Amino acid sequence: MKKVIAADAAELKIIPLGGLEQIGMNITAFEYGDSIFVLDCGLGFPEDDMLGIDLVIPDTSYLTDNIEKVKGFIITHGHEDHIGALPYVLKQINAPVYATRLTMGIIERKLEEHGLDKIVTRKVVKFGQTITLGDFHVEFIKTNHSIVDAAALAIYTPQGIIVHTGDFKVDYTPIYGDAIDLQRFGELGKKGVLALMCDSTNAERPGFTQSEKTVGTTLYNIFEEHKDTRIIVATFASNVDRVQQIINTAYRFERKVAIEGRSMVNIIETAIELGCLNVPADTLIDVDMLKNYPDEKTVIITTGSQGERLAALSRMAGGTHRKVMIGPKDTVIFSSHPIPGNEKAVTKIINELFQKGADVIFQDTHVSGHACQEEIKLIYSLTQPKFAIPVHGEYKHLKAQAKLAEQLGIEKENIFILSSGDVLRFKSGEAKKDGKVPCGSILVDGLGVGDVGNVVLRDRQKLSEDGILVVVLALDGYSNQVVAGPDIVTRGFVYVKESDEMLEEARTVVDEAVFQCQSKGISDWGKIKNTIKDSLGEYVWKKTKRRPMILPVIMEV
Repeated sequence: MKKVIAADAAELKIIPLGGLEQIGMNITAFEYGDSIFVLDCGLGFPEDDMLGIDLVIPDTSYLTDNIEKVKGFIITHGHEDHIGALPYVLKQINAPVYATRLTMGIIERKLEEHGLDKIVTRKVVKFGQTITLGDFHVEFIKTNHSIVDAAALAIYTPQGIIVHTGDFKVDYTPIYGDAIDLQRFGELGKKGVLALMCDSTNAERPGFTQSEKTVGTTLYNIFEEHKDTRIIVATFASNVDRVQQIINTAYRFERKVAIEGRSMVNIIETAIELGCLNVPADTLIDVDMLKNYPDEKTVIITTGSQGERLAALSRMAGGTHRKVMIGPKDTVIFSSHPIPGNEKAVTKIINELFQKGADVIFQDTHVSGHACQEEIKLIYSLTQPKFAIPVHGEYKHLKAQAKLAEQLGIEKENIFILSSGDVLRFKSGEAKKDGKVPCGSILVDGLGVGDVGNVVLRDRQKLSEDGILVVVLALDGYSNQVVAGPDIVTRGFVYVKESDEMLEEARTVVDEAVFQCQSKGISDWGKIKNTIKDSLGEYVWKKTKRRPMILPVIMEV
């Protein structure tokens, strides 16, 4: 019988603050005694009903309330859903950040943009290295993912070893660097693993995830078949291995490569500086230089593979890009699968590209960066954990992994599907879900962080659905008699030139509402405004079956 814990008076707490029941916004707190460290700090992307919102970041009020305990942030890899919220959170909780080489390179650019590069302590960690954060010792383990330098973690605690896979896949033939360090997972299993926190993103998919190298063969065939067209490839900015294969293929066909999209340019520059991306001499050119080369001798690597409204490919498809115009001599390759929820936006762009005469290829040009069922089983078999904690994914993904863990012999009561804010407590070899901490989403709109809440979103939704009616009138300051107005201004409600009669009747309704208040001796402007809103709202509903936002404005004369 393997010993998996050391008895200790204090509890180990694992507290996910995001990243569960959703794809994105990954952040988890590990707490023991007076020590907390934070694993990842990612952002989420706004849902359809979050009108005007740019980003969604996790509520870290629990960390702020316990700021004296926070020893640092450990980041597994450089994707936005794992690092994107760091600049916002570090402004509140300035703790050291630990990450591998490329991950830190990407983080440093973000910190520079937010003016934090001189304030935040950063340490680059090598694979196999262990760092100490209070009562925790955290070892970085080499894994494979769709970005270079992804890490799994072995977290040594007084209660036992926790293994966290990060986002991972098992790739025996990676484009850059070594294959996943399966040997280390096996060694940890022999030591005794208390709990495994494993990536669930592809837990519903049987079999193994294909190697990234298989995409290279597909790209070569596409380039071979489209020698007479310009080739535009849309992929994730952070998929450095994919970019490497596109550049390699372009070089073999003697094509020049231009990079378009701010995030793509930033990450590629960082990867080149750190030696994670090898670019043959005279291959990269500026987008402005494309006009100097025949179309069939150029390749554009661009952002926008997820249909993002402001991304470079969206602007090309919509004809609003200043430097690249799409036409019949273009072949556009989508080298990614749509993230759940982005399917409509991606389909819209594909249709727009087809309408401009381009040839669009969106099948067989991508492999996932996440482990399928057999790889997940392999990690479980190597680590042999007592407890299973599926992470990273929607509820259905977590449930699928829980089923796999049960099939592998882990007792059902030892499998914990957590929700954001849950507290999972470990003590003396036992685990229980007990308690909740504050969690949720903070909305980022422009420079505003958290100043847009549910009330504002509800108003935006109402404005987007039924428009607005602004009622303006002037009252005498002494007698409360109407001196001017009421005037009615509408936006997004009706076309004014065709609705003169209705708006005239609406003015009469407002007049009657004000007269009603005067006859009852009501002089409170708040009550007068509410009476106008109620009367006008009832009239508009009867006439149009719509409920626009009604905004009375009273001026004193």
